[in-house]
Amino acid sequence: MKELIEYIAKSIVNAPDDVVVTEEESEQGITLKLQVADDDKGRVIGKQGRIAEAMRTLIRVKAAKQDTRATLEII
Repeated sequence: MKELIEYIAKSIVNAPDDVVVTEEESEQGITLKLQVADDDKGRVIGKQGRIAEAMRTLIRVKAAKQDTRATLEII
């Protein structure tokens, strides 16, 4: 899942070297934290949050196949 988010984010942003994805596991499931350059946050979130919501949907589907939960936070 981490690689998927990293690939999508690097494809969208202007500064792909600044993309950092960290993965934390807890009782609630996996939390992915996406960190991008300040100028690229708008690109990752998208108009009305559509891109961010699409990435969250992909993560939820992939997590469901692994019988776990996953959330995405954009920092």
